Amino acid sequence: MKQDYFIVVLAHSLHGRLQRVHISHRIVYGAGITVLLLFLALFGVAGSYARMLWKVSNYNSLQHEADLLRARYDSLQKKVRQTNEQLASLQMLADEVSTAYGLKRQLAGSPDLVEEAPLVPTVRESLAEYDLLRGASVAPRARSIFARADVNVIPSIWPVTGRLMDGFGHRSDPFTGEGATHTGIDISAPQGTSVKAAADGIVVHAGWNAGYGRCVILDHGNGYQTLYGHLSRVDVIDGQEVRRGGVVGQVGTTGRSTGPHLHYEVRIHSTPVNPYRFLARPALAPAAAQPSEFPF
Repeated sequence: MKQDYFIVVLAHSLHGRLQRVHISHRIVYGAGITVLLLFLALFGVAGSYARMLWKVSNYNSLQHEADLLRARYDSLQKKVRQTNEQLASLQMLADEVSTAYGLKRQLAGSPDLVEEAPLVPTVRESLAEYDLLRGASVAPRARSIFARADVNVIPSIWPVTGRLMDGFGHRSDPFTGEGATHTGIDISAPQGTSVKAAADGIVVHAGWNAGYGRCVILDHGNGYQTLYGHLSRVDVIDGQEVRRGGVVGQVGTTGRSTGPHLHYEVRIHSTPVNPYRFLARPALAPAAAQPSEFPF
């Protein structure tokens, strides 16, 4: 006869009596399954704990790497600040040298220096300007240019012979595409073309001027001024007297420029006006320049 239980015999150590205990198969199997399930649960907990330890270790490694990158970034920021300080010191040295030689005068806050964009020259350009100032010689100045009988103080000639690219007034900004006011005209000409003074005058600014790049501003008296921007080279110094047709620089693309051209402005009492009405028609008129295109 098949039995569905286990018999466990217990012997009493003192009385010597035997006692039989009947244990059902179901209880034994249930106990075995319970132990197995407990073992599996413990194994799962141990696996989860191991995975958590691995994640913590990986997080600590990433945190250490992030700290190293942050330290490297701070070091680079410090180098950038030091470079900017050196550049500012170099610019101050150039100003001191120019002031000592009587080549420049302070124009900070002047309405004549209208900025097109917050651009600054590169280190190489600053060094080139410093070398120019250091090597410049100041010649004895004659009497004021405005005291001469043959003075020509009204802008009346083309500073360069070329094709008009952009007129005076409202236009779309070539960088942002938004509407903007163009305070002068742009004349296309090859890189290095000589730029001539439109009238007799005195140089009141010769150097870097934000978005204009290398720039020359001439004062012609009676409130008239002309500006020549984006030059590749400046051939005059502050305070120098220039006659009409004299070379003040060369065409370039410095500052906020999309290609070699001259940005030319005429100002009356610091207010930009349309330069086109001051231009005598050159021998070879630019094909794109029609008077109707540039309103006065």
